[in-house]
Amino acid sequence: MKRSLLLALYLLLFHLAFTSQGQQYKHIPLDSDAGLNVHKKAPAPELHLNFPNLNKIPYYHEPRKLAAIQKLEKRKRYDQVLPLLMQYVKNFGVQNFYKDTHLLWRLGQLYEKRGDQERAIALYRLVLKHHRTDVRKILSHYDSLEQNTKDYYVPLDYYYELVEYRKSIATFQPPRGVYINMGNAINSDHADYGPTLGDENEMFIYTSKRNVNYLGMETKVNEDLFYSKQNNGYWEDAQSFGKPINSQFNEGSACLSRDGKTLYFARCESPDGMGNCDLYVASMQADGSWGQIRNLGANVNSEAWDSQPTLSTNEDTLYFASDRLGGFGLSDIYYTYKTKGGNWAKAKNLGPVVNTRESEVSPFYHPLYQVLYFSSRGQLYNFGDFDIYKTYKVQGHWQEPRNIGPLVNGRGSEYYFTIDAASKNLYYARSEADDIENLDLFSFPLPMEAHPLAVTKVEGTLTDSVTRKPLSGIVSVIDLENGIEISSKYIRPDGTFEFDLIDKSRYMILIQSPDFFTIEKELSLEQDTAFQVMTNVIDYSVPMVFKNIEFEQNQSNIIEEMKPILDEVAMFMIDHPSYRLEIAGHTDSFGDPDFNLSLSQDRADAIKSYIERQVNIGNDRIDAIGYGSQKPLREEKTEEDRRLNRRVEFTIIKPKKRGL
Repeated sequence: MKRSLLLALYLLLFHLAFTSQGQQYKHIPLDSDAGLNVHKKAPAPELHLNFPNLNKIPYYHEPRKLAAIQKLEKRKRYDQVLPLLMQYVKNFGVQNFYKDTHLLWRLGQLYEKRGDQERAIALYRLVLKHHRTDVRKILSHYDSLEQNTKDYYVPLDYYYELVEYRKSIATFQPPRGVYINMGNAINSDHADYGPTLGDENEMFIYTSKRNVNYLGMETKVNEDLFYSKQNNGYWEDAQSFGKPINSQFNEGSACLSRDGKTLYFARCESPDGMGNCDLYVASMQADGSWGQIRNLGANVNSEAWDSQPTLSTNEDTLYFASDRLGGFGLSDIYYTYKTKGGNWAKAKNLGPVVNTRESEVSPFYHPLYQVLYFSSRGQLYNFGDFDIYKTYKVQGHWQEPRNIGPLVNGRGSEYYFTIDAASKNLYYARSEADDIENLDLFSFPLPMEAHPLAVTKVEGTLTDSVTRKPLSGIVSVIDLENGIEISSKYIRPDGTFEFDLIDKSRYMILIQSPDFFTIEKELSLEQDTAFQVMTNVIDYSVPMVFKNIEFEQNQSNIIEEMKPILDEVAMFMIDHPSYRLEIAGHTDSFGDPDFNLSLSQDRADAIKSYIERQVNIGNDRIDAIGYGSQKPLREEKTEEDRRLNRRVEFTIIKPKKRGL
């Protein structure tokens, strides 16, 4: 008969206190577009600094006002300096952001001195985006303020090592592929880029340089628009738009209206153009061909490069990239909107929060939500050369752009980002070695960081349950409904971590560290949530002893009741691949000593074999030793004494640090 299994921990290995409590964050609906009936939660509005002169004057300069501010500064009348300097900065034109960044920096310092850290950080961000000189001191100061609020992404290579370890235990599905080349039906031996979707995601439109003309010793590469239609989930071989859309000039970077009848695109080096590249519009004719091609005119185009158009959800605003004079950097995002008369208004710069001293290009406006994606190399927290960011429009203002994470943004450059209307797949052009000629189009399932509805905040704090001090580790979040993992992050210096997830979804939160057992917690997300996790740090100098892991009498077979504890140890070995484990089996003194010694060895071997089978780690990391009754914990006078001596000890051996 089986003896009852009593699984009491001799040492308290860890104590997990995990509480979820909904916090009343402000929920603000996205602006709904006409006829779409879209009412989704958007991020809480951030502090917004208004610059009403931005698209009115190039540079604001008032010597008398500056002299008055400087006079008060010398007298250290900072309470009077702050409102005057704030009023001065509010009048900034575009040029002020790179000519007078020191005024932004000083204003930030004054707000910080007053205790208004949120406003100070917003100003420091502007300084870092628009400076033209060495700002290492400012960056260092900014990082010190942001160390407990910014994200610390785990490097992508190490992240995938973590994933590989967890594959050994089939608890969760592994993450879906990072990116998939769209193949020969779409890509060519030349650059392919600028994707957009039309006709309810059934048509894939993009730009290609595959049309190469050889004129004697000269080679002329033509940029043209191509399209592919979806057939039973597969993209057919791409076809050229043909004439009159494609011409002897260069065409590309198109976007299509929802009804599929209006095409906006860029055409370069055309005689009717105003600059290097201009924005054009074409209309579908009654016979299905394209015609009525016309330049969008001087209100939209400039004498420089204007390209990469994208329409807002209600199609009354057109966003595009331009390197025209008067911008913040090498190229900026601009927008124009339709007037009551149906014409396009004079284009405006999108402002200093989105645009930087560097390049912002390839904007994409989500077809359903007030979310703008774009590629930049001047934003904060940049992973490579060009990275893709998203920014939300809340109460009429664009919020601080967010890097959409390392699962999309790698070591190379990423451009021309687009998402299907269902927000399931993304498409973009990528170069492995920052070589524009090597651009190919890729597709893969939309990661959480890039999802437009990932705005529900999950905040956590990890502390030692004994000392109450913050602990370090790695936090991963797994979407249980889709079986995908979200980019892992290091816990911040103050023990906190934060993720933006999708409401009404189920997640598993994994917290790993060499200092404690992996913590798992399932979370059904209903609203912005904050929780606290407390755990005990493992003392490696003391064996971890599980009392009375009892086998059947005189048997060494693993029984069902043991498996949860053994699986916990197995998971620890997976998450800590450089650690070793020693399993020591002990019996009481009842019976033949030789039989007890042999039995304890068999039981230790059985546990070792079970763990090795579960996690596939090989037999060189675990030692199994049977001691029989040679090492009692106490003299056996009662049944309770004998029960205490019947035990299994697990000693985790930490790797030795290498000397210098």
